[in-house]
Amino acid sequence: MKRLVKFILVLCIVAGLILAGRQFYLRMAYPQKYTEYVEQYSTEYGVSESLVYAVIKCESGFDPDAESPIGVRGLMQITPDTFAWAQTKMPGGGEQLGADALWDEQVNIRYGVFLLCLHLNEFSDVGTAVAAYHAGRGQVNSWLADPECAPDGKTLETIPYKDTRTYVERVKKTIQIYKDLYKAE
Repeated sequence: MKRLVKFILVLCIVAGLILAGRQFYLRMAYPQKYTEYVEQYSTEYGVSESLVYAVIKCESGFDPDAESPIGVRGLMQITPDTFAWAQTKMPGGGEQLGADALWDEQVNIRYGVFLLCLHLNEFSDVGTAVAAYHAGRGQVNSWLADPECAPDGKTLETIPYKDTRTYVERVKKTIQIYKDLYKAE
């Protein structure tokens, strides 16, 4: 009987170590970096931190120097044109920053979260807002006008672009991982 108790105790310890190792791995794979900026701007613009972390993870993998072949820049992968447009929408008129400001982590996160806020306010759900972040709000509005994509005219049920559809699915899965891993909203 003592052997059985010891065996069960050892199994419990091994299982705990495996779970702790899995938790450690997941936290390494899905980090919370730039927390000061994420917390500040998530609170300021009313966007969940899980969504912000998921977008950063999916867009740049937390690489502040990330740049795509089409010129999107930084942690949240913002185009210079979108950045210029977002500055005009910023409360109080925003700033007059050049495209190189997108390399600054704080500026990039601030405007990325602000863009997510605008999309969440304009569109009815997170998936549609994330599609707008990826494909552009004009493209999403054209999909919403198509009954095959959005029967109710408000929520995308079908995303015609495979890359945007894949992106939205990936961000949604990543949001859930962040929520589960960090017990966040």
